[in-house]
Amino acid sequence: MAHRDMIIDGDLSSALAAYLPVPYNDRPFVTLTYAQLLDSRIAAQPGTRTVISHQQTKAMTHYIRHHHDAILVGIGTVLADDPKLNCRYYLATSSSSSIRPVVLDPHAKWRYSQSQLRSLVDAQQGLAPLILVDADTEPDTSESHLLQATGGHYIKIPVIGQPLQTVWNTIYKQLWDHHHIRSIMVEGGATVINDLLTLGNYDSLIVTIGPVFLGDKGVVVSPQRAIADLQAVQWWTGIQDSVLMARQSSTTLNKYRLINY
Repeated sequence: MAHRDMIIDGDLSSALAAYLPVPYNDRPFVTLTYAQLLDSRIAAQPGTRTVISHQQTKAMTHYIRHHHDAILVGIGTVLADDPKLNCRYYLATSSSSSIRPVVLDPHAKWRYSQSQLRSLVDAQQGLAPLILVDADTEPDTSESHLLQATGGHYIKIPVIGQPLQTVWNTIYKQLWDHHHIRSIMVEGGATVINDLLTLGNYDSLIVTIGPVFLGDKGVVVSPQRAIADLQAVQWWTGIQDSVLMARQSSTTLNKYRLINY
């Protein structure tokens, strides 16, 4: 059933057009997108769900999801928020829209069986996730059986002790080669966002900024290096939030994206 509140402003959809995925021949297009407040904080404190976005930019998030094959989040996000990780934006020409959830969970802490997502999958309102675990991690047998029965998979890759570049290159390559994912929307949480901001291995950056300060106990997102080479920077301002849109420079992509086929 279509959600009437998932309607994006026409001027916002027009602004986003230049930052949506384009097809590549050898790697997925990666969009890094998240919501923060004025002091670069995304949550009031670690492990706490914090509402940031206005309804306008919530609708934008689902609109962007509609244009991607997969949505990727880290274990901290699923443990704190129990997110649905589906797409609730509907075009007039379609009755449903799906996006593959991908969860980076090196130690297999998440219990998919007890999640909102599992309920949505059972109701045919979302796709079962791909869960990325460390190569030496053995997921719970019952969780593994349930995941496979509903169309998902555990994917083992080297994570623990590996350089960030190696981990993310492996993730992108695994999803491209074995799961036919051509575009990835990375949404969080803080560790994942900070990894990608630091490495620069994304194509588009879309950041929602809410007009509030959370204070010094909040969870901060910020790269470990200076970034001054974003291109095609554009701003959109709505009822409450502002949205920054930019593309990563080709120089940074060539330096930090090290996928070799």
